[in-house]
Amino acid sequence: RNVIAERKRRVSGLNILYASNDGFARHLGTSMCSLFDKNQDMKDITVYVLSLGLSEESRGKLKVIADCYHRRLEILELGDVRGKFDFEVDTGGYDISIMGRLFMGEMLPKTVERVLYLDCDTVVVRSLKKLWKEDLGGAVFGAVMEPTIYETVKESIGLSKEDGYYNSGMLLVDLVRWREEHVQEKLLAFLKEKGGALFASDQDLLNGALKGQIHTLMPEWNFFPNYRYFSYKTLMEHSPSYGAVSKKEFQKAKKHPAVIHFMGDERPWIRGNRNHYRLAYEKYLAMTPWAGTPKQTGKELYMLMYHAMDYATAVCPEIRWYISRKFGMKAVIN
Repeated sequence: RNVIAERKRRVSGLNILYASNDGFARHLGTSMCSLFDKNQDMKDITVYVLSLGLSEESRGKLKVIADCYHRRLEILELGDVRGKFDFEVDTGGYDISIMGRLFMGEMLPKTVERVLYLDCDTVVVRSLKKLWKEDLGGAVFGAVMEPTIYETVKESIGLSKEDGYYNSGMLLVDLVRWREEHVQEKLLAFLKEKGGALFASDQDLLNGALKGQIHTLMPEWNFFPNYRYFSYKTLMEHSPSYGAVSKKEFQKAKKHPAVIHFMGDERPWIRGNRNHYRLAYEKYLAMTPWAGTPKQTGKELYMLMYHAMDYATAVCPEIRWYISRKFGMKAVIN
């Protein structure tokens, strides 16, 4: 009974994990600020940041945010991530920092038995209390499905059309099971077997190596803005495994997401973007020491075309599938 009581005590506080380099520091700060603001009723919140060269200036700004909300911030330096692999790793167009989450088991204190990992490009707009209490049913971690992934990608990591594919931008992790089942070693072995290169890098790795060990979470906990323009029917036709999510839950996520994940090209920090949920990012950025940071320029026309594709998706999803196959599959092949 004492052991059970102690474990309940340890998971009662909210443990959050990010991984970031200096280039994403302001997005991390924005996400942190939204997290603290929308979870002020939580007694304890500790944020752990796996740093890949965060500057002293960035660390200081993050501390200002944490101190403002009287929350604990722990920055853990990962150092040379590539040195943690005994083989060559190719992350394609992604920064090596995305691999940081693979080492959460060894980097976080052993007293941390459950952790919620968030990508830096997320904004929290509702309380996470319900998510934090989610029963994982014995799974290593819980995640939200990404039904628009290419079938070719799924096949390359041993998944069939009927298997679910999960986005790695938000992971609710049972760290006890993660460590006991030597998940880190399994992930590295799988990546080595695949020659150190996968299309979606760490995301493909988690899906392939831990097939059948992932608990399905509802899309409100990791909502992708472009899914606003997809119908439930379209996603079901593309990926039958999405049946694990009801139409009601999908509609709820569209109207009232809890975590918005700005994945894809229509980023709210790019000038000219028309992302429907961009105001949430802009609101919290303005509450950080990075307030006033100018938006990235040079993609205004592309942003206009991308948004036009969003609306075309709502009217005729075949248009998006065609564009995706024509241009996206080139990236997969490369």
